Amino acid sequence: MAFTENDTANLRRKVERLKEVLANTVRYRETWQNGLKKTIMEQLKALSEVAGLTFSLEERHEIENLESVVLTLGLEPSGLREPVGGEIQRDLIKQNGSLVYQQLFNGKILVIINLPYIEKYGQPQQPRTLAIYRPEELKEAYFLQHLETFVTDVSNWEDYDDETPEPNQRIGFKLNFENQK
Repeated sequence: MAFTENDTANLRRKVERLKEVLANTVRYRETWQNGLKKTIMEQLKALSEVAGLTFSLEERHEIENLESVVLTLGLEPSGLREPVGGEIQRDLIKQNGSLVYQQLFNGKILVIINLPYIEKYGQPQQPRTLAIYRPEELKEAYFLQHLETFVTDVSNWEDYDDETPEPNQRIGFKLNFENQK
């Protein structure tokens, strides 16, 4: 069967789109290496210092082109202790949370929040995805917004109680009575 140019026009457009996407991946990775990573670290450091936030910045690069910049609030004893034997007790360690800017396989930047957790006291929550950006979309104002969201989420975790029901936990007999009021 012979195909005409009209028959293959749609396929050719899709191949051109694929080539564009692959070229973008190379460009995005170069942008990360040629300054974006440094810019992220500088912005996070400056904003955190101005706000008086105790933090550390880590650059993770175990796999090339899957690198990340991590602003972490560190580790500390949680105040909880488990008996080891006799009078000996072991502190349970608390991870205080982190804000992560992670390269994806395609060179875009994933921004996530890891909430605090205490070892042996439940499981860490799934990271909260804030956004995925092409490098040119990641503007200065977003760093402030991300840090504010991060600090708010960590504060809410630290101040956990059952006074404010989670929006996805609105089930049960009381819900029907609340709607009638």
